[in-house]
Amino acid sequence: MSEKILEIRNLHVTFETPSGPLEAVRGVDLDVSAGELLGVVGESGSGKSVTFLATMGLLPTRAKVTGSVLLAGEQLIGASPKQMRSVRGRLLSMIFQDPLSALNPVHRIGNQIAEMLQSHQSLTNREAETRAVELLDIVGIPQPNDRSKQFPHEFSGGMRQRVVIAIAIANNPKVLIADEPTTALDVTVQAQILEVIERVQERFGTAVVLITHDLGVIARVADRVNVMYAGRNVEQGTIDSLFDHPSHPYTRGLLASLPRPGKQRLKPITGFPPNMLNPPKGCAFHTRCEFAAEICKLDLPELQTFGDLQTACVRAKELPRAEVLS
Repeated sequence: MSEKILEIRNLHVTFETPSGPLEAVRGVDLDVSAGELLGVVGESGSGKSVTFLATMGLLPTRAKVTGSVLLAGEQLIGASPKQMRSVRGRLLSMIFQDPLSALNPVHRIGNQIAEMLQSHQSLTNREAETRAVELLDIVGIPQPNDRSKQFPHEFSGGMRQRVVIAIAIANNPKVLIADEPTTALDVTVQAQILEVIERVQERFGTAVVLITHDLGVIARVADRVNVMYAGRNVEQGTIDSLFDHPSHPYTRGLLASLPRPGKQRLKPITGFPPNMLNPPKGCAFHTRCEFAAEICKLDLPELQTFGDLQTACVRAKELPRAEVLS
């Protein structure tokens, strides 16, 4: 077993809203080991991004965060802004969904990478500029010396995403969080960005957390996967075990809705995600689950081990495997 670099325990995130408290993350437990690529999947609003924004200390002040987040043994929940500034970009980095808004439009690309380097390392301007060009080359930017002198608007969407990756890996962090890094990119560019992330992981031994709603992306690159629904983990395990024998009805629904050769019609998950201002009692998925029984409406199910998976479903052992992949 690899060393655990990131350990999240009983994480809760609650936002105060005019309509009352909204608990976006409800007791998430999650581990990331050195050098692995962990996929985190779920519908929009399931708590994926909020979990890791809380880990990064990037949520607004109206968010109440409780629980434990250990990064290489250092507690991040309750850390001061100064402590978090020393962690972000050095030990823990994030690739954001929209690279255009993540970059400063009035500063040259090379200067933005150099700024990240000089924030955590004692480098001269010349040394930082040289390293910025090297990083652009690592992420596959052609003519990196010339491109480092350009501005974000002079880059395509895929090239801007490469720049954001270069900034994120500038200080060789232990954990790299990629939040929907292929959103709004065409299939070819999407594949290229995933190759860049894999290459970075292999070259630097970085642990990667890939947040996405795209199960196809997860199947291609992840070692393990966490499935989230309504602010909780509902299933987790190795990529092979989850795709071959999913136990939770929500995971089954996600897989059944994927297009496959010879399949005439997709099978969507009925209904809508719950209102987290007033989530249903018991299993939050029971209002949409074709296997739901009265017991599902009682208490929140905890993760239990079923073979190589951990599943939060009280009926997991009773459900036929063939229902999903037929």
